[in-house]
Formats: sequence, structure tokens, C-alpha cells
Amino acid sequence: MTKRTMYRRTELLTGWGRTAPSSATVALPAPGEDPATLLTEVTGDPALRTRGLVARGLGRSYGDAAQNGGGLVLTLPPGGLRLDPVAGTLTADAGTSIDEILRVIVPQGWFVPVTAGTRYVTVGGAIAADIHGKNHHCDGTFGAHVRAMDVLTADGHVHTVTPDAADEADRDLFAATVGGMGLTGVILNATFGLMPIETSKILVDTRRTIDLDDAMARMSAAHDTATYSVAWLDSVAKGARFGRGVLTTGEHAPLTALPVAARRDPTAYDPSMLASAPPFVPGGLLTPLTVRAFNEAWYRKAPKSRDAEVQSIAAFFHPLDGVGDWNRIYGPKGFLQYQFAVPDSGADVVRLALSELQRIGAPSFLSVLKRFGPENGFPLSFPMAGWTLALDLPAGIDGLGDTLDDLDEAVLAAGGRFYLAKDSRTTGDVIAAGYPQLDKFRAVKAAHDPNNLFRSDLSRRLGL
Repeated sequence: MTKRTMYRRTELLTGWGRTAPSSATVALPAPGEDPATLLTEVTGDPALRTRGLVARGLGRSYGDAAQNGGGLVLTLPPGGLRLDPVAGTLTADAGTSIDEILRVIVPQGWFVPVTAGTRYVTVGGAIAADIHGKNHHCDGTFGAHVRAMDVLTADGHVHTVTPDAADEADRDLFAATVGGMGLTGVILNATFGLMPIETSKILVDTRRTIDLDDAMARMSAAHDTATYSVAWLDSVAKGARFGRGVLTTGEHAPLTALPVAARRDPTAYDPSMLASAPPFVPGGLLTPLTVRAFNEAWYRKAPKSRDAEVQSIAAFFHPLDGVGDWNRIYGPKGFLQYQFAVPDSGADVVRLALSELQRIGAPSFLSVLKRFGPENGFPLSFPMAGWTLALDLPAGIDGLGDTLDDLDEAVLAAGGRFYLAKDSRTTGDVIAAGYPQLDKFRAVKAAHDPNNLFRSDLSRRLGL
């Protein structure tokens, strides 16, 4: 029998926002094939060496982080799940998704320490983007829970690195890889801590907030009491209702909180997709008028006040995953997500961003406000203590680029920064101003990748 070798084909790739497509050779190793063989191929081919290589997970970065026009894009297969219930850890291959992990560990009474708003993120992607969730103020980022990982560097060696390695170079490689957007090497697998749970349900408290001040005050009050918290904001409401929203906080439900019938199988977990967006959606569907109608309905649908509602993990953490390919609803021009973080002293930037986008008629029906806890020290990790606002905006709105450029300046003036996993349009100077440890990251990358083998459309655009 002939052994299957690494699969390759040319593909046109975009991020989740479906903007700025670029063509690359996508490579998938055969079972048991060493990804290091691909490095030899890249370094031996002048054309490939010029464009380099980046690893790609499930393509949920919104911009161009996992694209490499004219170069190679490496995708890794899932697998390798090894649960250690005594240590409370899981070891997984980098190509394994959080979705696949949850289907295995939740029925056994475990949950991931951090999950983003989608479960369709790979372990490698979760580390490379250092994802955060609704519990950052309590539990930090995903990278803070990684105990060890294997990283394939440009010299073809696999380094097993830990956050507390005896060797300083290994510690630095670990820190630069967490949040490093795949630019230090290829993450092959990782071991990370898990959270024990009694049930697969969440106890959710819901509050309608009357305006932005109310939403931020309630979130601040919940900072020290709620494990999970997030607020959806009505980005088009004006006047006395400006910034109104729906705040939800949650805790993992104990067994005693479940109805008696549900206690027979308290960790049952089988999320499903309810619908899928059609392959083609015409442009212009999302306008201030249609978003205003949607937001009004969404706001009224939420209870004014409700405590301890039992919800599923999927409903609370990953509601949009119930709609397949929901990014298509923005039409052929796609969309961008504008996400920034500012310290508490820069809270007024949240109001400014909503106000300025209203001014130019930029509708966002996915406007999410969260609290962050302290930074973790990883050079390119996004969160900082304070606030983060994420706004999904249709591409092509008149005046959007200039308005976001102005908002960039306001964010930086407040001491804030932008999330590399979401960015698709800012500049290297803006990123550098928001990440004071960028030079430290560059030094580690240069030490392990002196010929800049690992690169992407994002790294070229931002000069990383």
C-alpha cells in the first residue's frame, strides 16, 4: 500500500470577516507524517522561502492572521486527546477544536478553563490568539492555563516549553507563542488545566439595562461576584436609551439546581446547529433601519430581571454557533470586527465609539461589552484590566475607515490596544503603540526564526 503524503492544494482564503482574500498553498500532513518535512521544503524553494509559512486552524480569526498570500498555510489534523482526571488536565493535538474537546470532557464532568464566543476554535488557535471569554476578570486567558506545549521552530526542532521552564529561552518562547499569532513556530500539541463541573448547565441571571451608564455600573458591581459576565449593547439606541443593553451573568450549575428528572444524566451534552445562513446573501441587508428593528426585538425579548435560569452550555457560551456560516449575513463585501481594550480610566472611549459609529450610520447588531482582569505578561496577549468592546460592522460603509482611524487615536490616548485576532484594517504603528512588549516578542522571534520563515498576511501588514 502506498503511503499517503502531505496533501496540498491552492486555495483562496479569508478570515471570518470574509475580506481581503489571498491565495496560498494549503498543506495537511498525512497521519503520522512529520510537519517538519514541510519546513525543509519551504527553505529549499526560493519562491516559498520568500513568502514563508503560517499554521491555520478553523479560520475564525476575523482578519488576515491565518492567511499567507503566495506562501504555504499548514493545517493540522485533530486528535490526541488524553484526559488526566487526577491532575485535572487535558493534552490535545493543536488541530483539535474546542467543540471536539467539549463533547468528550463535559460528559465526564469537566469544562475548558476559558472559551471564546465560538467553540469552533482549535487548541493551536486558542493559544496563538490567547483567547479570552466571559470569565477573564476571574480566570484570565486560555494561555494562562497552558501547562506545556510542543512548538516546532524554524530549525526543525520541537521544543517542549512550559511557563516555568528552568531555561530562560524556553520560558521566553512559551510567552511569545501565547498570543503570538503563529509567528514563533507551529504549535503541535498542548497540555492545559480543566475546570471540574457537576452538570452541563449554567445558572444565568439576566438584567435589562436602561442605558450605557447602567450597563457599565452593573457590570462593575458584578466584577467580584460573577464568574461569567457579558453585556449585549444596543448600538443604535439614542437619547435617554443610548447604550442600553442586556447583561447576563452566569455560574456553573450544581447538581441540586437541576430538576429531578435532569439529575439522571446531569452532564449530558450534545449541542446542535439549528440553521445555516444561505450561501449568498445580498449586500445592504444590514442597515441602520433593519438593525434598529432587530435590536428593539432583542432587547424586548430579554426579561427585565430574571435569576438562576438554567441554560445549556451551548446557549450561554456559544449562541451564534447554532447558526452555521452566520458571517454570510453581511453579504458579499463581508464585515470587520472592531475590538479594543481600555483601562478603567478610559471608559469614556466606549461611549465615544458607539456615538461615532452612530454618527456615520454604521449599524452593529453584535455589540459586546466585557470586563477584563489583569494582564498576564505575555508580550502580545490582548486583555488588560478594564473594558473591552467588540463591534461587528458591515464593510464598505461610507466614512467607516476614517472614523475608525480617529477612534484608534482615542483608544491609544486612553492607554488601550486592539486585538490581533480580530484586526483587519489598522496599521503597524497603532499596534506597536498599544503593545509595549512588542520589541521583546520580536527579539524572541528573531532568536528562533532568524530568516523569518513564519509569516502571514497580518504579520506583513503590521510589520510584526
